[in-house]
Amino acid sequence: MRVPIRKGDSRLDKKIDPAMTEAKYQELLKKLDFWKRVKRPREAEEVKRLALMGDFSENVGYQVAKGRLRGLNERILDLEKLLGRAEIIKIQNDGTVQLGNKVTIEKGGKIKTYQILGATETDPTSGTISYSSPLGAALMGKTVGDIIKINLANKEVYYKILKIE
Repeated sequence: MRVPIRKGDSRLDKKIDPAMTEAKYQELLKKLDFWKRVKRPREAEEVKRLALMGDFSENVGYQVAKGRLRGLNERILDLEKLLGRAEIIKIQNDGTVQLGNKVTIEKGGKIKTYQILGATETDPTSGTISYSSPLGAALMGKTVGDIIKINLANKEVYYKILKIE
């Protein structure tokens, strides 16, 4: 008899960025609570209801519902792992760019302001970038007046730091 070899659970091996604001942490806690108290019992009830329909091998609805429940359980585990490793960003303003700071920069006469946060809160369209992004990483530790250089594709882009909040 051949024993099946399970593949490693690669989704749990991903490097998770634990840096987040208190607001994001609370938002994720609420989401986790909803999934556990409302969504999972609803999905489990659906699996139970479909299981009563008989033959599991030909019960497509049961198989689909069971897959949804399994996926939800995986998301719950992932979120619990993220929250367990969470590091709440404490905004400091000592004159250097750090996690949580808002930084106003200028490039070619155009002025933009970005907040530097963790990967879980990144949204460049609303002015939030990750500290591990090329721009975020280049800004970290810099001060007002510094000029930073970023290599993009096959060109160099320069930014000047105007303000740190």
